[in-house]
Amino acid sequence: MKTKITSFITFAVASLLAFSASAFAEAEAGFYESDHVRGFISIGADYRGMRSEFHDYVNNIAFRNGIHMEEAYVQDSDSSVRLDTLAFAGSFKYSKFNDYYLGLHVNFGAQYKQFLTWFDVNFMPPQISERPAKTYSASAGVEGSDGSIEEVRTKKYPLYDVEWYSYGIDWMFGWKLFGENTIINLIPSVGFGMNIINFHFASNFDLVYMENPNKWDTMRDRDYSTLATTFNSELELRLEFSRFAIGGYGGYRFIRYNELKIESRTMNNTVPYQNTDAIGDTWFAGLRITWLFLSDWQKKQRDRL
Repeated sequence: MKTKITSFITFAVASLLAFSASAFAEAEAGFYESDHVRGFISIGADYRGMRSEFHDYVNNIAFRNGIHMEEAYVQDSDSSVRLDTLAFAGSFKYSKFNDYYLGLHVNFGAQYKQFLTWFDVNFMPPQISERPAKTYSASAGVEGSDGSIEEVRTKKYPLYDVEWYSYGIDWMFGWKLFGENTIINLIPSVGFGMNIINFHFASNFDLVYMENPNKWDTMRDRDYSTLATTFNSELELRLEFSRFAIGGYGGYRFIRYNELKIESRTMNNTVPYQNTDAIGDTWFAGLRITWLFLSDWQKKQRDRL
């Protein structure tokens, strides 16, 4: 995951520096008129449909039913006492998450003639499945020297609300197909970025190391996160009235998540095994309101009136 993060940051910074240097040089050479650049901000909301792989990933990870490892003294048939490791397991029932959610966006960027570039900061309301009870019962079998179950012990463990949510940012590039200042415009755009998905699990499960069954990490009452790289594409149909615009848009966002790390290691290196390197693609359709600032040239024209 660190390699992907480093690669993305390096590429983004290099691209930004190259773009800035190129833009400065072109402005100095008269390639474009810098006083025609205008800024804008926008807010939007959309319906996000999850690909089936993403929907399965969220529900399989979030509602993972694990085990609780505990060391306890047990008595054998010959009355000798030994220290043993018991694995307590039980069951519970939560409501599963839907395959859609509300996406919220804040964009800020710049426009030069028909070209636009902006940063799309996206987030969502947390999706919560409430706990069915404050605790649940889990049982563990005590094996005798011959391997048979001689005793079953039961304990109660806490339950928490299961939750997931994500947030991220994309660097977008678009083009106004019908001109710079037309009332009706069509704007295709593409961009790349990163996304973070967060999970809160049902209980304090233990993840046993594959190479050492006597060692494990315990999930805490907190969120666990993993990062993804993204590629975003969208098409906006916009109505623009001088400095105010409203548009409907739709598109597809490619997301590839890294392995989910719990405490000291990823879940694919623990028992029970679970692969968390997954697809997180969504398709979307929504509405956006944009406020455009005046360029220096427009301000000069206004002051002359």
